[in-house]
Amino acid sequence: MPLESGKTFPSPGALCAPTSPAGRGEESIRVVAGILSDRDGRVLLAQRPSGRHSAGLWEFPGGKIEPGETAHAALRRELHEEIGVEIGAIEPLIGVPWDFGDKAIFLDVHRVRDFAGEPHGREGQALAWHRPDELAGIAMPAPDRPVATALRLPPHYAVTPEPGDDDAAFLARIDRALAAGVRLLQLRVKSMSASRLRALARDVHARTRAADATLLLNAHADLVRDLDLDGVHLPAAELMRLGARPLPPGRWVAASCHDARELAHAAAIGVDFAVLGPVLPTPSHPGAPALGWPRFAELCAAAPLPVYALGGLAADAVAAARARGAQGVAGISAFFE
Repeated sequence: MPLESGKTFPSPGALCAPTSPAGRGEESIRVVAGILSDRDGRVLLAQRPSGRHSAGLWEFPGGKIEPGETAHAALRRELHEEIGVEIGAIEPLIGVPWDFGDKAIFLDVHRVRDFAGEPHGREGQALAWHRPDELAGIAMPAPDRPVATALRLPPHYAVTPEPGDDDAAFLARIDRALAAGVRLLQLRVKSMSASRLRALARDVHARTRAADATLLLNAHADLVRDLDLDGVHLPAAELMRLGARPLPPGRWVAASCHDARELAHAAAIGVDFAVLGPVLPTPSHPGAPALGWPRFAELCAAAPLPVYALGGLAADAVAAARARGAQGVAGISAFFE
């Protein structure tokens, strides 16, 4: 579903302390959850019954993974027991590590691509279908909030190249990217006068709004507020200087991260999602050390927020990125010829 401009979810850092990479060890309880969707794109929530932890809150249905079970087997068993459906294919959406203080969990969330049967509360729990953009107003357990965020984010996050001297030609490239399906765009400008940047950001925003896409401006949170843009993307250096998110709920806040420390700080101040890289060597940064897929997957699994893979990746690398825990792929050259 397309993103809805001007709306966001409470962020992980504002709700509960995430687990550290060490907190994801054998002591973490592994939990699986499924995202069931109806024909209108609504997703299914189940209300936790009285007598249980977080009773009354609404969550994505699922349960504990038993020793020796795969995530798929556990999800098939839990959804049959809880809501009376038989599931088919699934695909990973997000993994959320979370430390409640008295226990740590790892919530392994998958989209259910097909299922048979009419969902109903076999344990007496209430069920309800909601559009992803409605979830912000629903009381949910803290680990389910990043899942709600992930449901609103597309698989691609396009980052603009430097505009150069010809704004008309640059805007034409934006038009082509939006026509090709880009729905989440970062306007990244490193060298430009304030007046020209303001005019360019206004022109780009008019285009993203017409395309039902979301525009984040690299840095310049003050300009985001002035122009009523959708959000800000924080460079890593700016991220690490901040003690709180620079925009209130209702605006997206994203950040560039390169290591575990930056990801942890992003979660702590309430960033909605991050990009992590470079995953592979890139022509634009020759000689820069790349994380590689194994390290990317390790860092992604320790982050309680959606993470895009960045660096040396084509737009069609989404499946590879998601297999390593990512929301999808971010980049410049993948989306701008």
